[in-house]
Parts: sequence; C-alpha cells; structure tokens
Amino acid sequence: MDNQEELTGMKLYEGVRGLSVKILNRVDRTDAYLDKLLEIEIKNSDLAGNDKSLLFEIVHGVIRWLGRIDWILNGFYKGQFSKCIPNVKNAMRVALYQILFLDKVPDYAAVDEAVEFVKKLQGKKSADLTNAVLRNIIRSKDGIRYPNREEDLNLFFSAYYSHPIWMVKRWVKRYGESFTEELLKANNNKPVLSLRVNYLKTTDEEFIKLLQSVNLKFSKAKYVNGFYKLHALTNITDWEYFSKGYFTIQDESTGFSTKLLDAREGMRVLDLCAAPGGKTAHLADLMCNTGEIIALDKFESRLKIMKKNIERLGVENANLVEGDAHEYIVEKKFDRVLIDAPCSGLGTLTKKPDIKWKRDLGDVRKLAEIQYKLLSKGASFLKPGGILVYSTCTIEPEENFVIVKNFLEENKNYELISLKNTLDDSLIDENGCLQTFPHLHYIDGAFAAKIKLKE
Repeated sequence: MDNQEELTGMKLYEGVRGLSVKILNRVDRTDAYLDKLLEIEIKNSDLAGNDKSLLFEIVHGVIRWLGRIDWILNGFYKGQFSKCIPNVKNAMRVALYQILFLDKVPDYAAVDEAVEFVKKLQGKKSADLTNAVLRNIIRSKDGIRYPNREEDLNLFFSAYYSHPIWMVKRWVKRYGESFTEELLKANNNKPVLSLRVNYLKTTDEEFIKLLQSVNLKFSKAKYVNGFYKLHALTNITDWEYFSKGYFTIQDESTGFSTKLLDAREGMRVLDLCAAPGGKTAHLADLMCNTGEIIALDKFESRLKIMKKNIERLGVENANLVEGDAHEYIVEKKFDRVLIDAPCSGLGTLTKKPDIKWKRDLGDVRKLAEIQYKLLSKGASFLKPGGILVYSTCTIEPEENFVIVKNFLEENKNYELISLKNTLDDSLIDENGCLQTFPHLHYIDGAFAAKIKLKE
C-alpha cells in the first residue's frame, strides 16, 4: 500500500490517539453525543480491551477538562487557538490531557505521538507548531497561570474547573462560592458505574454471589434498594448475566421517581417519555410483571432499542406505543403516571461531560415550556385519587419546582404530596420534593415531585 492509499484509508486515524482526535473533531463539528460517537468507533475498531478503556478515558477526559485545556493552549498558542486546524487543535488537546492528567505516558512520548500524527495529516509546519506549543507548556507546567480568583471568581471557576461561564455565574449566584466549587469538582470526577438488580430474574443474594465470582468490587447503593455501585469501570455488558437480563446499567438517582410512583401489582400505569426504558423496566419489576404499563415515546428508533432492553430483562406487562404525548388520547384513565421529562441534563455532567458545552441558557428556557405542557398533559390522564411523578435529571429550578408550582397554581384539583419522612431527609428540598446533587449525594443530580389528583 503506497502513502496515498494509506492516507485515504482507515490508517488515517489509527490507534487510540488517532481515534480520539477523530471523535473530538466530530464532537466539535456536529450535534452528535459523545457516547454515541464512542460506541460507533469502539464497535468498528479492533482495539483490545485496555485500548478501548484508554480511548474512553482520553476522549471523556479531554471533553471534561476542555475549559482548562483550552485556557492553557490559548496562553501558549500564538494567534487564535479556536481557529486552529481541527486535527492540530484536537491532537494538542489529547496530548495535553495526557500531560496534565495521566501518569502512564511520559510527557515527551505524548508530545512525540501528537507531532507524528499532525505531521502525517497536516505536514511539517503544523507538526513543528504542535511540538513548540506542547514543549513550552511542559517547561512551564508548574507555573501555569489561571484567572485571578480574587479579581474574577466566575472566570477562575470557568477556566480552572472547566465549565462554561454562563453556568458558573448562575450557580455562584444561586448557591454561593463554596457550594458551587464543590459541585464543579464533583462534576469533574470520573463516573461511577451503577447497576440495578432485576428481581424478575434474580435476587440480591444470587447477584452478589455472581459479582463476587468474577471478582468485581462493589458496594450497595445508599438510598434505593436493588442498586449497586461498581468500584471500577468495566466492560460489564460483555458479561453473560447482562445478556441474560439479571441486571441493567442505571444510576441510583433514576430509581427515586419509579419508587415514589408507588405503582402496585395490577395497576394501570403510563410512562409518558419512556425510552430508553430503564424506568419502565424498573416499574415492571416493582409491579411483579402484573397490571399494565403503557410506555409511550415519539421516536420509533428509541422504541426499537427499548424493546430489546425490556425483552432482555423479561418485562411482560409493558406495551410500547409510538406517539406524541401531546396528541395521545386515552379512553381509560391511569392509576399512575410517570413523566420523566426531557431536560437539560445538567445533573449528569459526571457521566456526560459534553452536555455542558452543548447547552446554553436558551435551552433551559425552551425546555421549561415543553416540560410544563408535558406535565399538564400527563396530569389529564390520571384517575381521581391517582398519583403522578414529575422527574428530571437536572438541578435547574426553572425545569423543576418552578414547573410544578406553576402547574399547581393553575390546577387547584391537584395537590403536591410532600416527600418528607418517605426518603432520607438530606434528599428532600424545602418544597418537599426530591433534589439530589453530585457532590452531596455522590449520584447524579435529579429532581422528583409527587402530585395527586384530588378525589
């Protein structure tokens, strides 16, 4: 194979670092989500297990620390770093992440790899530039200057803790300096993998023995029964008991809304925004596969994924319905309605660091309109005496209690049920709703409100 063929073929972005740059280029250019891009590349690559983990580590790490990495590169790059050629820009980011955050690769090796990669794709001039910038940073590594904390706290937090300035300003104003700093730190932690045991297939005792048999270190979740945290990231979906449906990957924070719904055996339940199906499957488990769950979602592609998930988990009482919640019509009302509303996802930044760079204040406002309409629609499906749970995976009040408050003011035949004394006190906010934070509860940030239609 000659050089031209090699450059136009698969060898262009080879190895962990090459694939990292390829994925980061696409994150920059498109609206595609990081995990989706990673999943596709890993599936289509012949990387060994260790290299798959390293690819995940580097790409997630660069996106997580993009604010700090770009602050440093801006300071050492002559000209506007943002206008740098994508291959060069992301090769520098990958190298700098390794220099700042990974111990396994010596600094010089990270630089050499970046330089060789850039030389192959962009030529000697760009390679020399990459070399000069990165070696200057290494020489100054211990004396890198960030914005002055005393002069501009928001700018310091934004650069040092790698969050967009609009987000930092909101949180400092709402929560104060100390709370915000701890929240930013927690958002930058590496994610923890949580599993939910599927009681339709197994028991806690059997599941614990299975985990121990393959030497997986774990601990029981603190707040919701049936959830376990693994102490290390692992390719758990390759394990035979995943395909057998003994468990599913699910953050503990997602278990609150399903538990709070209090769905019992034989009930008729509506899951209004059901895909990808984690909450539907949990409801089926809690209902012992009895009664009926209508799982509604407007995207056929998402329902196809959901169908596979619930079949794997042995769910038999769920009917998947493709349709828009706003146009959905029912003849028979429901005992329970779950609305896990589409939201900004700002409680999940530990697992999905790309969200912080994709969202802006306008998104929060736009989503609030959608959320209010969904709550109003979902509430109309309840029987008198029926219960609705409205939940999100965000920490933004405009998407959470503000929605609930506005709805209750407009609809006097519904009442908010306080969650005090039903869950750990630390999880309950001043309004009697659930609100978790990554730095306080070591799980994703989530909100849930329990509402009843008066009889």
